[in-house]
Amino acid sequence: MPLTDHEDCVLVVIDVQPGFGGDADVLARAHWLTTLARALDVPIVVTEEEPERHGPTRPGFAQPGTPVFRKPTFGLAGTPEILDAVKGPQRNTAVLVGFETDVCVYQSAVGLLDHGFAVIVVEDAVGSPGEMHARGLQRLRDAGVRLTHAKALAYEWARTVEGAQVLPRPAPFAL
Repeated sequence: MPLTDHEDCVLVVIDVQPGFGGDADVLARAHWLTTLARALDVPIVVTEEEPERHGPTRPGFAQPGTPVFRKPTFGLAGTPEILDAVKGPQRNTAVLVGFETDVCVYQSAVGLLDHGFAVIVVEDAVGSPGEMHARGLQRLRDAGVRLTHAKALAYEWARTVEGAQVLPRPAPFAL
């Protein structure tokens, strides 16, 4: 399996809204990866499910110019304008962070696989309440989604000691 090339990735931030709770560690890692993606010019697409009910995207995830899409479907591929936004940068790998592992992240990942994307889910930057997180990760693995963790992805994107200078500091884990 080749290393993940940031120049072939789009980062998809799924439903990072107050209504989905949000484990502090998951949020910190997802935010850190969003910051790193910006530094490396990795395109970012942000989704929101029922913002009037779950609240808007948490601060820091959607900077000016970052598209934020209302997602009326659990899987983002079921919403044409979101799918078009993910396809837009002409990249082959979708990297997913956000909520919830067993529903929206899972259905989005499978839909993107169906549309020909390589899909990577950052297992420590996605979450679901209780046992549903582990169950969602297992279903993702069974579906053929690659799993990684935030630190591993960051170093694959950076590739070199010099490249690692772009890693945001402080990090939500030891670098």
